[in-house]
Amino acid sequence: MVESHSAHEFNGVELSGVVEGDTVFIRADGRDSLGHPLDYHALNTVIRKAMMTKCKRIVLEGVLGQRYIGSASSRSDLKIDIHGTPGNNLGAFLDGSTIEVFGNAQDLTGNTMNSGKIVVHGNAWDVTGLAARGGEILIKGDSGYRVGIHMKEFGGMKPAIVIGGSAKDYLGEYMAGGTILVLRMGPDNGKSRIGHNIGAGMHGGSIFVKGQVLHHQLGRGAVFGDIVEDDIQRLEELIRDFEEAFKVGVPRDWSAFSKVCPNTYRPFSGHYDPTLI
Repeated sequence: MVESHSAHEFNGVELSGVVEGDTVFIRADGRDSLGHPLDYHALNTVIRKAMMTKCKRIVLEGVLGQRYIGSASSRSDLKIDIHGTPGNNLGAFLDGSTIEVFGNAQDLTGNTMNSGKIVVHGNAWDVTGLAARGGEILIKGDSGYRVGIHMKEFGGMKPAIVIGGSAKDYLGEYMAGGTILVLRMGPDNGKSRIGHNIGAGMHGGSIFVKGQVLHHQLGRGAVFGDIVEDDIQRLEELIRDFEEAFKVGVPRDWSAFSKVCPNTYRPFSGHYDPTLI
């Protein structure tokens, strides 16, 4: 049980107290004398102070693009709620905590995350899940370019990204492990809503896209594969998590999904100069 206390100020940020014994509320919409939004260093200082208590939940109100929120948080019993728009590198190196964003997230969400979960109720943009080696990222809306680049599996951990809407070019580029699932929910408006160069240079992992993916949309080294029983089990797990997070229903017609996988585990073999090795 966290001890209740009155409001305090840390570097211009109000730590407003504790409710129900285990929740810390932090205002992030303060501005300096020039009207600039609160510096991300100041906000993260307060967040780290809160993490050092025994609180189970941190609620951030009025977030205005501050970066690195929740980075390297390793408390599996901690949940961080974000109201507003967090900046780049949200949950970078995340190692066990849960982060939920009630809005959009900017670039590099979940950068090199190791474990934990990030839930985004809006869109999450470019390079989401860069080099993730564990954990789960659930996005209700759309994503940007180079999402899931260089994802990998490590020590039995298998990272996953589930995108409810669309994805742009170079999805799963250089992917070495894990799972990316694109549900393409919402109106297509006659467009594919999935980018080009899918899985370019991938040498591990799997990408699943609901609906048709054309051959010319595949990147070099990526091919179509058959959905097998192990795939269905993994997709069921991820879709259940998505449905629980966003209170939506997702049809289970596996014939409507395309699977993209690597053609080889050594896509660049023969492209090196042996005299330089």
